[in-house]
Amino acid sequence: MAKRGLLIILSGPSGVGKGTVRMELMKDESLKLYYSVSMTTRKMRPGEVEGREYYFVSEDEFKKNVEEGNLLEWAKFVGNYYGTPKSIVEKMRDEGKNVLLEIEVSGTLQVLGKLRDDKGLISIFLVPPSIEDLENRIRGRKTETEEMIAERLEKARGELRCGHYYQHEVVNDDLARAVGEIASLIKARMADDDR
Repeated sequence: MAKRGLLIILSGPSGVGKGTVRMELMKDESLKLYYSVSMTTRKMRPGEVEGREYYFVSEDEFKKNVEEGNLLEWAKFVGNYYGTPKSIVEKMRDEGKNVLLEIEVSGTLQVLGKLRDDKGLISIFLVPPSIEDLENRIRGRKTETEEMIAERLEKARGELRCGHYYQHEVVNDDLARAVGEIASLIKARMADDDR
């Protein structure tokens, strides 16, 4: 039987580069990563594939999963629900895969509350070098109004005060360095036979 995989939480404020860091980590086959696909009630966008970007469900089905305790974490964001299906995470970990969750701070707090005694849990908080750097990244996307940018920055300031909930804090000042630091944290835990 395979050694049970880790559960790796990668979290941080919007615009910090979680998605980019995740994509780089996924290229490293030695990390044995499985990216956890979330369930959502939002409509599928052109080019998206069921089970690749998300598991697309109705609001009723989502709420049923919440009631039955089938989600590790969930949240409502811009009118749609998003959550992490527990059964898939457990199945992959049982197969020896290290499951990577790229989730919001509120989701992390839910997972930590449910799995605080799980010896295979690693929580990593990705932070910007400064709030100014974060603002430049968000503005650089050129996808949001001034009001939306202000909202995201206000939310980020609050989230940045949550770093103490995480086991590790990694500054995303240089992509290759940040990815290398996170990969090293994962490899160290993989090598730790005391789990």
